Amino acid sequence: MKLMANRVNKNLITISRGEIENKGGIVILPLREYQKLWERAVPTYYFKGKEAEKLDKLVEEGLKEYRKGKCKTIKSLADLE
Repeated sequence: MKLMANRVNKNLITISRGEIENKGGIVILPLREYQKLWERAVPTYYFKGKEAEKLDKLVEEGLKEYRKGKCKTIKSLADLE
């Protein structure tokens, strides 16, 4: 989406009707409001006890393997075989 500032008054934003229609509409929110919505959209899980320790070890092992260069980039699941 292209936003163009009006050259006469810098407090205005001009968005063409075509851009709005092509995108199916637009929503303008303050950044903090958007961040709050984003945080609520992605669930947060907290593990306790053995589950947390098990997950911590799994992440630690994965990071070690990554640092050793054992990870590779794949384009599809077929590349795993």
